[in-house]
Order: sequence, then C-alpha cells, then structure tokens
Amino acid sequence: METLGQRQEIARYLLSRGTQPFDVELEPDLEGVPRDALVSAELPLPYPAGLAPTPRPIDPPPDPGAPLPRADVVVITWTVDEQDALCDVFTPKVGRARWYRYNRNFAAYEPRIRGGAPARQAQRLGSYFPTAIGKRSVLCFKSELHLNQDGVSTGTGTATLPVKDLFAQIIAEVQPSLVLTIGTSGSVFEGFTLGDVVVTRAARFRCHQEFRNEPFNDQTFTSDWKIPTRRFRRAEQLMQRFVDDLAEPPIGPPTKRYGGDAKLLRTPANRPRIRLDGRDMPAFHPILTTDYFEYGTSANHLDAEGAAVEMGDAVLGLVCSELEHPPRWAVVRNMSDPLINGDLPARDYHLNLQTTWAVGYYTAYGYYTSVTGALAAWAIVAGLPDGAG
Repeated sequence: METLGQRQEIARYLLSRGTQPFDVELEPDLEGVPRDALVSAELPLPYPAGLAPTPRPIDPPPDPGAPLPRADVVVITWTVDEQDALCDVFTPKVGRARWYRYNRNFAAYEPRIRGGAPARQAQRLGSYFPTAIGKRSVLCFKSELHLNQDGVSTGTGTATLPVKDLFAQIIAEVQPSLVLTIGTSGSVFEGFTLGDVVVTRAARFRCHQEFRNEPFNDQTFTSDWKIPTRRFRRAEQLMQRFVDDLAEPPIGPPTKRYGGDAKLLRTPANRPRIRLDGRDMPAFHPILTTDYFEYGTSANHLDAEGAAVEMGDAVLGLVCSELEHPPRWAVVRNMSDPLINGDLPARDYHLNLQTTWAVGYYTAYGYYTSVTGALAAWAIVAGLPDGAG
C-alpha cells in the first residue's frame, strides 16, 4: 500500500526532474551548456502588436548577491519544464542558463533547508530575468526553494518553511503591484482537461504530512481584485497551436494476455482553455496546496474543495496576509495531469495504477502544458489597465 511518505518522495523527484549539472552551478561555464538551455525555443506565437514579451538584459550582469530589480509584475515558477516554458514565452531567445543567479542572504536560509534539497545543492535561492509586456515591466523568477523540498522538522507535523521568507524577500525588493505564481498541477474537475489553465485568486493549505500541525494548515487565503480577461481569447487562440503536442496516445492492455483482439482506445483532442474563478467555478475557489504528491480522481472529489492541486502556492497567500500593504496576487496553474480514473486499483497492489498514470501524465506533458500556463499569465499581464494595445 502506498504511503504519504512515498508520495512525498514522488513530489521531490518531480520537482527536481530535468535538472542538469549547470542548473546547480552558481557561475556555470556557458561554453559547455547545451544550446537549448542557452537560447529558448522559437514558438509560433503571433502576439498582438506591441504586446510581445521583450527580454530586458541587465548590463553589466548583476552579482548573485545583488537585490532583485524593481518591476510592475513578478511571475514565479518552480521546475525545469516550467522554467523552460516561461523562457520560451516570456524571455524569447534567452534560455534558462542565461538567467541571473540569485543567492542574496542565502547564508540565513541554509540552516533551515534540509540536506539534499535543490537549494542546498545549488547554493542559491533562485534565478531570474527581466522582461516587458507592453508598458509593464515583468520579473520572471524560478525558485530553488519549495514547500515540499526544504523542510527541516521542528516537531510532529511541523517544519521550517524557508520559501515563505523568499516570497517576502522578493516582494520587498521588487515592489510589484502584482505577483503571479504559475506551474503544473493536477486537475480535479472532469471537464478541465490536459493543457487547461486554472486562474484563481485563492489558495488553501491541504497538508497531511510534514506541515499537518502547522497553524496555517487548512486555511484559505484570498486576493480580492478583478482579473482582466480582455486578452484571454487571444491567449486561448495561441494555445490551440499546441493541440498536437497535447494529444494523448491510444491506450490498450499492457500485454497480449488480455486478448490479442483488444482494440486500442483513443482519447478526444485536448483543446486548452483558461478556467477562471467566479466564471468557470465558484468565486475564490482555491488552489489546493499539499505537502506530498496528490492528484484528483473521480473518487476523491477534490473539486468540492478547490480548483486544482499543487505543492506551494498557498505560501504566497500566507505571506501576503501578513503584509500591511500586500500586492495583488493570483495563481495560474496548468493541468499537467487530468482527473484520474478513481476505479483504477490504488490499494493492496504492488503497482498503484492511479499514481502511475498521474506521474506519467506529469512527466510526459509538463512542458507543453506549462506553455499554455505561461500564455495565460501573459494574457493577465497584457490585459492590465493602461498597458500597451
């Protein structure tokens, strides 16, 4: 029987998946870095005039210990697939290896980060790159800290949470009016399919492992503002260019012992859409933040609790709830795995088929679903009042 501890280890594997040696180096030798990490992919994305993301390099390049530059908007992501997608959409022609390393005040964080965590290996808090969308300055940030990766136990069901301090530090230095946290997630609605993107102004802790006894657990945090939707239709049009990349292969029995004449089943095409709280689900329907790898199934009915399930966003809500003048914030989460069939065996088997499918979807579709998530984030920034276009 699969345990929560095993689910926690799955989460840590997925959050680190795709990391290369240069990713954990504070000053990588760019001569030895693969080209696809130096120069982002050229995606076929015809933006409206004046609204194409435009990278803004810093000259000379900043020291890793320097404070972050000011920006109107901060967009924060977490994994390699998510960062690559953010590069391809928000910092075109600038791959992740060329983002600036950031280790400001790292010595103060280090004692609260468990051995073996990505931030410990990389000896930094994250990496970043400035860009612009219309008249809006945007700071893209990839965190090396994660709720599920870093915690050092402080008691039964309590642990350190250094990513909370990182959020506060980012907000203090950048002084943004808006913070978006984006990335992969598990769908909890049958109708929210692979590549769809949930946008919500609420987040809720749903921790059953190392943070289960923290006072913030089971709390919901909200950001009460009106998300601009005028660029959503254009973003959804751009998302349709990746329908083929989101296609699921036909499936069938794993061996011929099930019957040689068994037919393969084909899945309908996934045509990604943006799913907004207050429109496609109840207002302020929260993202669910867990401290282990969780996913929605047709049997666990997580749709009654939240909009999708992931591993970190409620920390942003917690931080902003403690600030006197917090920025507006929202969660932008793409469906990297659809609602899993709850009739599949999950207990008393050596092979948990529900988890196998959830992990398989996550690893196979993490990048292209993250592209649709980045496009939804673009739509929010491009639609802000007083922007170009």
